[in-house]
Amino acid sequence: MSRADGSRSASRPPVSPPRPLAGPTTGRRRWTTRLAVASCVPFVLFGGLASMTTDASPGDQGATTALPAGTVNAARTPRLGPDWSPSPATFSRLRTVATADGRGLRLLTTDGARSFIAGVDVGATTPGHQPGELAIDGPTYRRWFEQMGRLGIRAVRIYTIHRPEFYQELLRYNESHPKDPIYLVQGVYLPDETYLAQGTLYDPVTDNGFAAEIADAVRAVHGTLDRGRLPGRAWGRWTADVSPWVMSWIVGVEWDPQATARTDARHAQAPRVNGRYFRSTPDATPTERWIAKHLNSLAQLEASHGRSMPIAFVNWPTTDPLRHPAEPTKEEDLVGVDANHVLPTLAWPGGTFASYHAYPYYPDFLRFEPGLLQPHSRGPLAGTVDAYAAYLGALRKHHPSMPVMITELGVPSSLGSAHVGTNGRDQGGHSEDEAMAINASLLRTVKAQGLSGAFLFSWTDEWFKFTWNTLEHQAPRDRRQLWHDPLTNEQYFGLLAHDPVRISGARTERVPNSGKIAKIVLDADPSYVFIDVTYRAGRAGAAAPGGTAGGGITAREPLIISAEVVPGGTGRAGDGGSDHRIEIDPRAGNGRALVRAALAPARLDTWEPLPQAGEPWQLYRLITNRSYAGVEDSTMEYQDVGTLVRGSWDPAEPGYSSLATWRASGDTVRMRIPWAMLGLADPSSRTARGEGTPMTTHRIEDLTLSFSVGGSVPYRTTYTWPTWNDVTYTERAKAGLARVGVAFQAVTN
Repeated sequence: MSRADGSRSASRPPVSPPRPLAGPTTGRRRWTTRLAVASCVPFVLFGGLASMTTDASPGDQGATTALPAGTVNAARTPRLGPDWSPSPATFSRLRTVATADGRGLRLLTTDGARSFIAGVDVGATTPGHQPGELAIDGPTYRRWFEQMGRLGIRAVRIYTIHRPEFYQELLRYNESHPKDPIYLVQGVYLPDETYLAQGTLYDPVTDNGFAAEIADAVRAVHGTLDRGRLPGRAWGRWTADVSPWVMSWIVGVEWDPQATARTDARHAQAPRVNGRYFRSTPDATPTERWIAKHLNSLAQLEASHGRSMPIAFVNWPTTDPLRHPAEPTKEEDLVGVDANHVLPTLAWPGGTFASYHAYPYYPDFLRFEPGLLQPHSRGPLAGTVDAYAAYLGALRKHHPSMPVMITELGVPSSLGSAHVGTNGRDQGGHSEDEAMAINASLLRTVKAQGLSGAFLFSWTDEWFKFTWNTLEHQAPRDRRQLWHDPLTNEQYFGLLAHDPVRISGARTERVPNSGKIAKIVLDADPSYVFIDVTYRAGRAGAAAPGGTAGGGITAREPLIISAEVVPGGTGRAGDGGSDHRIEIDPRAGNGRALVRAALAPARLDTWEPLPQAGEPWQLYRLITNRSYAGVEDSTMEYQDVGTLVRGSWDPAEPGYSSLATWRASGDTVRMRIPWAMLGLADPSSRTARGEGTPMTTHRIEDLTLSFSVGGSVPYRTTYTWPTWNDVTYTERAKAGLARVGVAFQAVTN
């Protein structure tokens, strides 16, 4: 379920991975816990995106490094595209810059109406902070708006009220770029979620809290809000009036199916809504009537300012109005919420549309529903099977009297995955270039299916996120925002990467007096432990691929690194009591991460027998789906994330792969190993995962490491790194982002 700050939470249903619930800022689809329009921007602007970097820290998020020409921060080039400045119309004394009805969506600009909007969702915080801290400052917003403009983005969506600086910088940008403005899709989430336990949407604290938040959001966009400190919400004075560029509102959250069903069951007698601007239809459910009431209140507030625009509410496949009898998880097809039952009156010229957060990897009816698995008969997909595209088409068919927009979609560029998707579009396990290519393809797919818009989730990576198949591996959970776990897919949906900077004081060297190892260098950042092992010269033979034969180059013999993490422990499998192992074979070109059976993290996510049950050492695996009760031939699915990827992880080098974890270079084997693969539940506090279910944890002082080359006697040492409570990170356009920029142009022109 989506939250206003862009976060998502995760539950553990009896079968299959838990759906992506949310914290206060977005929802996704994805499995725990995303409008923009492109102008004609010269392709040269996209060519240098991958080299863009920005240094930022909690105390200086606006600091930027000098960037070379051609990056998104380069001097603005002359505008070549159409004039996107607003050209509002007036209907019934209400001024509107966008309308939505059975004829489609129309954003009214000087160069004509735009009928398809492609954009980006923006969260509310930065690395090192929880979403409720709303830690983004003015200089950061200023930089982001400039970067979005250069990428061709003409609309952004936010999930909640941001700090006053967001609106100030949006106004500054639009006034300085009058023909290339960025339009706003403003969201409002439910500030009180106590109804999720056993309550309903009609509970006074939930109902009144949502109404008050809507009123504050209207005041924020009109620059008249003055709000004191509130836990988890923005505060201050809002003085920037950005209402001329408010393209639409999308309010609410990804509706929890159980809470929705309770609301419908307990409030069957809730009155129909016949508001001046929005009404519920006779067949509307109690939940839909509740939504209609709040949409009418929002419209009344905007009308008091003389404005109208499309107003919609959040929805997602779990509570879509379609029936999915092939869905194996009951909760994913328990109840529906239908935008057809919440309609504007003739007095509201802005209209409404159906807004969905829909990803290509969940729920599983996308893989099992026969009607979605037929070859397409026409269009660019003719002759192919694309269940996700077919699902989009089914949504469009269900809403003939209004536009449909997919306001969250995308795939993450994470090492870890949480679910298998359709047509290779999994929930993780993609390199940055692969993820950007998929995102570009998804934008085109949405338009090809006749929908009216698509918003990619999200603008930046978000460290605080969690997902169902790593949530139980992390502790303490209130420190999750202080490290960036490559195995947690939810943290890697950004178009911009937020890369951690090396930890001050973490680098150390070891120089063995004898043996096959000449030097070991250890270092760390909030994502990885970096290990360089230099082989001792003087041994002849062919070099590892990429090296030079002879001349003492010996980085070709197998390397084994054993790590002792948990004090004590039961049933240890040799190696001097080690818990985790990294095995690299430069000659064969492969590597793997192993874990002692009692510490296998997958045990925390399923009660089913693990694939390697009984083996003392197991490949590091993530469960991506439990087996389904009652589904024939249903088996547990998993990702062999412990099969390490060879390559360069330097974005400046040819052949860069964000998934790479090791390489052989001359006489040195270089590795970057995710903290989790060395048994850490929270590296920032040196907390290690222990045995048992639920997981025990241990505060440790160091890692005991053993290094062996070619079966030699192990060299043992310890590695201690500083703990931390603040983080420093760099901002970088992900590899392949140019493809997304080209897709923005293609779908909006």
